[in-house]
Amino acid sequence: MTNSNAGGISRRGLLGAFAATLITAAPTYASAAGFLRGGGDIRRVKMYNGRTGERLDMIYWVEGDYIADAVKEITYFMRDWRNDQIKSIDLRTVDIMAAAHNMMDVSEPYMLISGYRSPATNAMLRARSSGVAQNSRHLRGEAADLRLASRSVNQMARAASACHAGGVGRYTGSNFVHMDCGPIRTWGS
Repeated sequence: MTNSNAGGISRRGLLGAFAATLITAAPTYASAAGFLRGGGDIRRVKMYNGRTGERLDMIYWVEGDYIADAVKEITYFMRDWRNDQIKSIDLRTVDIMAAAHNMMDVSEPYMLISGYRSPATNAMLRARSSGVAQNSRHLRGEAADLRLASRSVNQMARAASACHAGGVGRYTGSNFVHMDCGPIRTWGS
Protein backbone atom coordinates (compact mmCIF):
# COMPACT_ATOMS: atom_id res chain seq x y z
CA MET A 1 0.00 0.00 0.00
CA THR A 2 1.33 3.42 -0.87
CA ASN A 3 0.54 6.74 0.68
CA SER A 4 -0.53 9.19 -1.97
CA ASN A 5 1.18 12.54 -1.64
CA ALA A 6 -0.43 14.38 -4.53
CA GLY A 7 -1.63 17.29 -2.38
CA GLY A 8 1.58 17.60 -0.38
CA ILE A 9 0.28 15.81 2.70
CA SER A 10 0.28 12.09 3.23
CA ARG A 11 -2.58 10.11 4.70
CA ARG A 12 -0.37 9.25 7.66
CA GLY A 13 0.52 12.92 8.13
CA LEU A 14 -3.13 13.91 8.00
CA LEU A 15 -4.04 11.27 10.60
CA GLY A 16 -1.13 12.44 12.79
CA ALA A 17 -2.32 16.05 12.61
CA PHE A 18 -5.86 14.96 13.51
CA ALA A 19 -4.58 12.97 16.50
CA ALA A 20 -2.48 15.92 17.69
CA THR A 21 -5.54 18.15 17.50
CA LEU A 22 -7.57 15.72 19.61
CA ILE A 23 -4.83 15.47 22.22
CA THR A 24 -4.51 19.25 22.39
CA ALA A 25 -8.28 19.71 22.70
CA ALA A 26 -8.73 16.93 25.27
CA PRO A 27 -8.08 19.08 28.38
CA THR A 28 -10.75 21.54 27.23
CA TYR A 29 -13.37 18.83 26.88
CA ALA A 30 -12.27 17.06 30.04
CA SER A 31 -12.61 20.21 32.15
CA ALA A 32 -16.06 21.15 30.80
CA ALA A 33 -18.72 21.21 33.50
CA GLY A 34 -20.78 18.05 33.71
CA PHE A 35 -24.09 19.83 33.20
CA LEU A 36 -23.04 21.02 29.75
CA ARG A 37 -23.83 17.52 28.47
CA GLY A 38 -27.45 18.60 28.34
CA GLY A 39 -26.71 22.17 27.25
CA GLY A 40 -25.85 21.73 23.59
CA ASP A 41 -24.35 24.26 21.20
CA ILE A 42 -27.43 26.43 21.58
CA ARG A 43 -29.01 27.00 24.97
CA ARG A 44 -32.59 28.07 25.39
CA VAL A 45 -34.66 28.95 28.43
CA LYS A 46 -38.46 28.82 28.53
CA MET A 47 -40.36 30.21 31.52
CA TYR A 48 -43.51 31.97 32.50
CA ASN A 49 -44.37 33.87 35.66
CA GLY A 50 -47.88 33.31 36.96
CA ARG A 51 -47.62 36.40 39.20
CA THR A 52 -46.82 38.86 36.41
CA GLY A 53 -48.21 37.00 33.38
CA GLU A 54 -44.87 37.39 31.61
CA ARG A 55 -43.43 34.72 29.33
CA LEU A 56 -39.86 34.14 28.23
CA ASP A 57 -38.72 31.81 25.45
CA MET A 58 -35.30 32.61 24.10
CA ILE A 59 -31.94 31.37 23.02
CA TYR A 60 -29.41 32.96 25.37
CA TRP A 61 -26.17 31.15 24.45
CA VAL A 62 -24.75 30.14 21.09
CA GLU A 63 -21.53 28.15 20.62
CA GLY A 64 -19.81 29.38 23.76
CA ASP A 65 -21.09 32.95 23.89
CA TYR A 66 -23.88 34.42 25.99
CA ILE A 67 -26.13 36.82 24.09
CA ALA A 68 -26.06 40.14 25.98
CA ASP A 69 -29.62 41.22 25.13
CA ALA A 70 -30.99 37.81 26.12
CA VAL A 71 -29.11 37.94 29.43
CA LYS A 72 -30.69 41.34 30.15
CA GLU A 73 -34.15 39.96 29.47
CA ILE A 74 -33.54 36.94 31.69
CA THR A 75 -32.30 39.20 34.50
CA TYR A 76 -35.39 41.39 34.22
CA PHE A 77 -37.72 38.39 34.01
CA MET A 78 -36.21 36.84 37.16
CA ARG A 79 -36.48 40.09 39.17
CA ASP A 80 -38.19 40.31 42.55
CA TRP A 81 -41.74 40.73 41.27
CA ARG A 82 -42.94 42.08 44.63
CA ASN A 83 -40.92 45.30 44.36
CA ASP A 84 -39.41 45.15 40.83
CA GLN A 85 -35.85 45.11 42.20
CA ILE A 86 -33.35 43.63 39.77
CA LYS A 87 -30.06 41.84 40.34
CA SER A 88 -27.86 40.16 37.75
CA ILE A 89 -28.72 36.50 37.55
CA ASP A 90 -25.78 34.12 37.73
CA LEU A 91 -25.81 32.43 34.35
CA ARG A 92 -24.55 29.18 35.81
CA THR A 93 -28.02 28.80 37.36
CA VAL A 94 -29.67 29.47 34.00
CA ASP A 95 -27.36 26.87 32.43
CA ILE A 96 -28.43 24.29 35.02
CA MET A 97 -32.08 25.13 34.42
CA ALA A 98 -31.68 24.80 30.63
CA ALA A 99 -29.72 21.54 30.84
CA ALA A 100 -32.26 19.98 33.24
CA HIS A 101 -35.10 21.10 30.97
CA ASN A 102 -33.38 19.45 27.99
CA MET A 103 -32.81 16.23 29.92
CA MET A 104 -36.50 16.01 30.79
CA ASP A 105 -37.37 16.41 27.09
CA VAL A 106 -40.33 18.72 27.69
CA SER A 107 -41.69 21.57 25.61
CA GLU A 108 -43.59 23.09 28.51
CA PRO A 109 -41.94 26.21 29.98
CA TYR A 110 -40.89 26.32 33.60
CA MET A 111 -43.18 28.23 35.91
CA LEU A 112 -40.88 30.60 37.82
CA ILE A 113 -41.93 30.69 41.46
CA SER A 114 -38.96 32.75 42.65
CA GLY A 115 -35.78 34.08 41.07
CA TYR A 116 -33.95 37.03 42.62
CA ARG A 117 -35.26 38.04 46.05
CA SER A 118 -34.54 41.41 47.59
CA PRO A 119 -33.51 41.45 51.28
CA ALA A 120 -36.96 42.84 52.21
CA THR A 121 -38.77 40.03 50.37
CA ASN A 122 -36.50 37.35 51.81
CA ALA A 123 -37.08 38.71 55.35
CA MET A 124 -40.86 38.75 54.81
CA LEU A 125 -40.81 35.15 53.52
CA ARG A 126 -38.59 34.04 56.43
CA ALA A 127 -41.11 35.47 58.86
CA ARG A 128 -43.81 33.32 57.23
CA SER A 129 -41.86 30.06 56.76
CA SER A 130 -39.02 28.19 58.42
CA GLY A 131 -37.95 26.86 54.99
CA VAL A 132 -36.51 30.18 53.79
CA ALA A 133 -32.77 30.55 54.37
CA GLN A 134 -31.45 33.76 55.92
CA ASN A 135 -28.53 33.84 53.45
CA SER A 136 -30.51 32.42 50.55
CA ARG A 137 -28.81 32.17 47.17
CA HIS A 138 -31.90 33.97 45.83
CA LEU A 139 -30.47 37.13 47.47
CA ARG A 140 -27.40 36.83 45.19
CA GLY A 141 -29.31 36.05 42.00
CA GLU A 142 -27.95 32.50 42.09
CA ALA A 143 -31.16 30.48 42.48
CA ALA A 144 -34.54 29.73 40.97
CA ASP A 145 -37.60 27.92 42.31
CA LEU A 146 -39.35 26.19 39.42
CA ARG A 147 -42.37 24.05 38.63
CA LEU A 148 -43.51 21.97 35.66
CA ALA A 149 -47.07 20.68 35.39
CA SER A 150 -45.95 17.71 33.27
CA ARG A 151 -43.17 16.52 35.59
CA SER A 152 -43.10 15.60 39.26
CA VAL A 153 -40.86 17.28 41.80
CA ASN A 154 -38.79 14.08 41.91
CA GLN A 155 -38.37 13.98 38.13
CA MET A 156 -37.28 17.62 38.05
CA ALA A 157 -34.90 17.16 40.99
CA ARG A 158 -33.31 14.08 39.40
CA ALA A 159 -32.69 15.98 36.16
CA ALA A 160 -31.18 18.96 38.01
CA SER A 161 -29.04 16.65 40.16
CA ALA A 162 -27.79 14.87 37.04
CA CYS A 163 -26.13 18.15 36.04
CA HIS A 164 -23.66 17.74 38.96
CA ALA A 165 -23.49 21.50 39.20
CA GLY A 166 -25.20 23.06 42.21
CA GLY A 167 -27.85 22.79 44.86
CA VAL A 168 -31.14 21.01 44.28
CA GLY A 169 -33.98 21.23 46.79
CA ARG A 170 -37.19 19.21 46.64
CA TYR A 171 -40.28 20.98 47.97
CA THR A 172 -42.88 18.32 47.28
CA GLY A 173 -45.54 19.86 49.53
CA SER A 174 -45.33 23.14 47.61
CA ASN A 175 -44.72 21.41 44.25
CA PHE A 176 -41.48 23.08 43.18
CA VAL A 177 -37.77 22.44 42.83
CA HIS A 178 -35.03 24.83 43.88
CA MET A 179 -31.98 24.98 41.55
CA ASP A 180 -28.87 27.01 42.30
CA CYS A 181 -25.25 27.30 41.21
CA GLY A 182 -23.76 26.90 44.69
CA PRO A 183 -21.93 23.84 46.00
CA ILE A 184 -23.33 20.47 44.93
CA ARG A 185 -25.89 19.37 47.55
CA THR A 186 -29.46 18.14 47.80
CA TRP A 187 -32.22 18.43 50.38
CA GLY A 188 -35.94 17.89 50.84
CA SER A 189 -38.25 15.08 49.96
